[in-house]
Amino acid sequence: MKIKIFTMLLALFIISNTFAQANLNNYKYVIVPKKFEFLKEANQYRLNELTEFLFNKYGFQALMEGDSYPDDLLKNRCLALKSNLLKDSGLFKTKISVELKDCNDQVVYTSEVGESREKEYEKAYNEAVRNAFKSFETVNYHYVPNENNKVAEAPEATKNAEVSQEIQKLKEELQELKAKTVSDVPQAAAVKPEPTLTPVEKAMPTVKYTEENASDVLYAQPIENGYQLVDSSPKVVYKIKKTSLDNVFLVEGMNGTLLNKNGQWIIEYYENGSLKQKVLNIKF
Repeated sequence: MKIKIFTMLLALFIISNTFAQANLNNYKYVIVPKKFEFLKEANQYRLNELTEFLFNKYGFQALMEGDSYPDDLLKNRCLALKSNLLKDSGLFKTKISVELKDCNDQVVYTSEVGESREKEYEKAYNEAVRNAFKSFETVNYHYVPNENNKVAEAPEATKNAEVSQEIQKLKEELQELKAKTVSDVPQAAAVKPEPTLTPVEKAMPTVKYTEENASDVLYAQPIENGYQLVDSSPKVVYKIKKTSLDNVFLVEGMNGTLLNKNGQWIIEYYENGSLKQKVLNIKF
């Protein structure tokens, strides 16, 4: 009787691992969040970095949330699984499991529970996470593109395709402008009325927009509480956060602000104690 039960359990284990491997092999990337819900700070105890490292160790292509994503992932977010660590309550043990969800927020895989009896949080979490990842030793993951099991393309793909077409169109227009001679440029232009400036804009020095200080076109893509500005790569160059003023933004990751003055977007920041200015060509 015991032999039959053991045989059945072994068969179920093999089937479960084979099914998990088949599912996981459909996905090319794993995205690791910057902060886990059961912790108070981003990358606390360096668990997020450890999680990214362990996914790469077991053959996955792990990406930290918010980093620059590959082109195919930008076109199809369903190529990636979203990872998470789940903490189970225990009196004398720290228990953690690894969960993977697809782009439709459906659970694709959950690891075995990793445990630790360490009393120190950092040591306990580290050991429990490493033990949970031992489940991936039997999964033997490797990405296999399969047209029959092709993951549905994410909604962002259409939007990114439109941006690429717009970038190409702008490049063609720039080439046409360069081909024109100076005589083609009108000798006089209509004078536009001076726009009304806010007190913040009046305090800013005037910056003339020229070829020397002009940047390449940046495209504003909405994110939570603001926008991310991407170039033609597309690569995220800046992330800006909304303020109480419509034409003033805070620049993430640097001591700077972005504001619209006389129809120009100007970024101001301090570098080595000196105030720097730069005109950005942004398309919202």
